[in-house]
Amino acid sequence: MTRFAANLTMLFQELPFLDRFGAARQAGFDAVEYMFPYPHSPGELREQLQRHGLTQVLFNLPAGDWAAGERGIAVLPERQEEFRDGVAQALTYVEALRGAQPPLVNCLVGKLPQDADPQEARGTLVENMRHAASALAGVGVTLLIEPINPHDIPGFFLRTPDQAAGLIAEVGAANLRIQYDLYHQQRTEGQLLDTFRRLQGQIAHVQLADVPGRHQPGTGEINYPFVLAALDRAGYGGYVGLEYIPEGDTVGSLAWMNTLREGVTA
Repeated sequence: MTRFAANLTMLFQELPFLDRFGAARQAGFDAVEYMFPYPHSPGELREQLQRHGLTQVLFNLPAGDWAAGERGIAVLPERQEEFRDGVAQALTYVEALRGAQPPLVNCLVGKLPQDADPQEARGTLVENMRHAASALAGVGVTLLIEPINPHDIPGFFLRTPDQAAGLIAEVGAANLRIQYDLYHQQRTEGQLLDTFRRLQGQIAHVQLADVPGRHQPGTGEINYPFVLAALDRAGYGGYVGLEYIPEGDTVGSLAWMNTLREGVTA
């Protein structure tokens, strides 16, 4: 049966961030993820997880100046020291937020500047991934890389799961895996299940949203009951993060999930 994690960056935006943990538990979740923990102290976040009996599934490495449009710095040669500082910062949160198992840590690799040398950028990315994977392996953590569709983030360096698989092979780290976002895959090239089955051994986390609009399942073109059932049959045992923008209020947007669960248990 599919295990869902509430993405607190996207869901419950009608509430202050720290109040979203309790709202997720009240809505029936036992696991959460979000993009960035860094605006809050590790202790504040740990207290929310413990108070509401929640598992921290995933968060991202620092990704540069988000408000200024940066979407990661791992491909930028002049930002390597900053990248390594971000890995060290993430480690302090891993230690505070780990429960029975440590959270996954995702890396948004960044956009390639128009005047950049692609080969130099890739070499920098490989070095940075080796550093981050080694540092996280020391505390038993899996590092993820996430392909992003070129429509939402033009110029993003990593666009497809096959590119991610090639990078993993080049880096050669046993704890480097793919974050497979079904929304981004649908927008980039489709073939959701064929791609998943080919690369399943390298996929450690799945996220979803419907297309178009990035809203909840049932608002767009993806047949999510079929897709999620296929992931179950394929033996995927990780969480599926709900990284969608609710159309309407968050609790109302979860009706699809409750209907899916009722169908499984009926």
